[in-house]
Amino acid sequence: MEIKTINAEIAVASQITPDDVQKLADQGFRALICNRPDGEAADQPNFSEIEVAAKRAGLEIRNLPIVSGKVSDQDAVDFGAAMQELPRPILAYCRTGTRSATLWALSQASRMSAADILTATNAAGYDLEGVVLRIANGGKAPTDRTDAS
Repeated sequence: MEIKTINAEIAVASQITPDDVQKLADQGFRALICNRPDGEAADQPNFSEIEVAAKRAGLEIRNLPIVSGKVSDQDAVDFGAAMQELPRPILAYCRTGTRSATLWALSQASRMSAADILTATNAAGYDLEGVVLRIANGGKAPTDRTDAS
């Protein structure tokens, strides 16, 4: 498990195990967000296993599973809501941390400048240039509609 801090409120990581959860609580994390669907890989623990360990460690946990490469606008809204509702600091995790970093970036796009978001994610080791237009568009996918007038 490699933890990458984005800011004082959120860090992201690759897949965690039930054995990692108490260590995360000992490091001061107060909540977890799982962004990985169960069954994405044969060797990953299911969310329910992490949830049991989180409850035992006194951590709050939220399951927001996202298929890799398919982060929707609503997923970003849901992630932002979880960040508002859960105690901080929060650790969000997925396979590599990229989905979680992307969700954070998109959820903050209406609150922070794109430059500040990209600076924070780049410092954490994530290149989010692929979603910069969405970040600049307030966290929403730009529309390619043309009027047929």
